[in-house]
Amino acid sequence: MKVDPDNSVLARFSLDGKRALVTGASRGIGQAIAIGLAQAGASVAVSARTKTGLDETLAKIPGGVAIAMDVSDIGACREGVAAAAQALGGLDILINNAGIEQTCPSLDVDEALWDRILDTNLKGAFFCAQAAAKVMQQGKKGGSILNMCSLTSEVGVPTAVPYGSSKSGLLGMTRALSAEWAPLGIRVNSLGPGYFRTALTDVFYENADWSAAMLTKIPLQRFGQLDDLVGAAIFLSSDAASYVTGIYMPVDGGYLASI
Repeated sequence: MKVDPDNSVLARFSLDGKRALVTGASRGIGQAIAIGLAQAGASVAVSARTKTGLDETLAKIPGGVAIAMDVSDIGACREGVAAAAQALGGLDILINNAGIEQTCPSLDVDEALWDRILDTNLKGAFFCAQAAAKVMQQGKKGGSILNMCSLTSEVGVPTAVPYGSSKSGLLGMTRALSAEWAPLGIRVNSLGPGYFRTALTDVFYENADWSAAMLTKIPLQRFGQLDDLVGAAIFLSSDAASYVTGIYMPVDGGYLASI
């Protein structure tokens, strides 16, 4: 039997008519999710520190909008979200993906490193979410905010204390905002990518011994591919997840379930 996508459960997964902003979309996870949202029907704005860094992403998103935004700057967060909303005619989806990571023995962490990571990964995510929620509230249709957490939101990783602190905080923020903004119709959820090889994490995968050891801990016996995250992001951003808020969804090949 032929399925009519306009009269079936599949229609609830469509993002037709939705307007989305993806931060940190110049490469890796952010780029893959931005492309996926566009393929699902959304109008998409993408941000990075510079517009030129978004050329590769825009080439894969016809009609995409580029926004220059350094999320560690509160003013830039507010201006960037406002610019995206103006360009798209509103905002229904925010993907808080922008983030940085740097490992360092905890006894050597200084204030500059701590502030750089927390300002980007946690403070920036909050003020982008705040600005987006104000736009979504004005539209009176609610919206979806998806925060990109990490396995370090749930487990401790040596030499990654600032990063883990930022991602643990992001998970706490997700839960608190989901409870506070639910009456506004704004859903707030998070994804927890497992071990994915990106430009941010490439240094780890260059170590063959580390890679081999990590694979033994992943029940599906492979590292994640960027496409593995796209379906989860589309689901949580779509009307199919209209009764889902405040969750942390690991996309980790079963890693957390097995420890």
